[in-house]
Amino acid sequence: MTHQTRSESATTVDLGWLTEELRALASGSGMAISALRHPLGFICLPIERDGPAGLCVHLWTDRMAHAEPTTSGVHCHSWDLRSRVLYGSVRNTVMHAVETEENPTHRIFEVHSADGRDELRATPQVVRCSEGPTETRVAGDVYTLPAGVFHTTEVAPGEETATVVFGQTLDEETDRSLGPVGGQTHWIHRRYCDAAETALAARIVVGRLETTQHA
Repeated sequence: MTHQTRSESATTVDLGWLTEELRALASGSGMAISALRHPLGFICLPIERDGPAGLCVHLWTDRMAHAEPTTSGVHCHSWDLRSRVLYGSVRNTVMHAVETEENPTHRIFEVHSADGRDELRATPQVVRCSEGPTETRVAGDVYTLPAGVFHTTEVAPGEETATVVFGQTLDEETDRSLGPVGGQTHWIHRRYCDAAETALAARIVVGRLETTQHA
C-alpha cells in the first residue's frame, strides 16, 4: 500500500492520486467498494485496505442520508488516527472519562464488528464525562489522535466537509463509545450505500477537490 505508507510517515497523501481514485469511483469504473453510512454521521469511502491498515475518505454532507449513533458521539478508536482535512472544517474535542460509581454520566460500550453488524456491548464501567481541549481544523490541516482517547468530531450544521484518514489498528485496543448509564448491549446493522450513492459520494468529494486544485 504505497500511498498508505507515505501517509503514515508524513501524515499526508498524494491528492492527485486520491482525486484519480475518486474520479474513477464516481464514474463507475473504479474499485468495487460500497460507501458506509457511519453511525457517527458521516459517509465513509474505504479507499484502500491492507490487513490492519486502512485509508478512507470521510464525508459530511446534507446531500445524502446519514446514520446516527445509538449511544453518543463520544468515542475512542482502536487505532491511531492520522487525518487531513480536504475541505471544510472539523472540531475535535478531547473528552475526559473518569471511572466512578458516584453520579456517573455515561456507561462505556465496546464495539465489536462482524458479518456486517456492530455489537455495542455494555461494560460494567460507568464514568463521569467532561469536555477537555477543543481544536478546529480547516482545509489543509493535518491532525492525529492516539488510540484510546475519547473524543468527539463535529462539523458545523450545513457545512460540507471531507477528510482523508489513515488508521492502523492496534491489537491491544478496542473501539469504544460512551452511552447512557442504563444502556444495554445491542446490535446495529451497518448501512451501506448502493452503487449509485457510492458514486454520488465520490462525485461530491472529487468535485470540491477539482475546484480547489484549479482555484
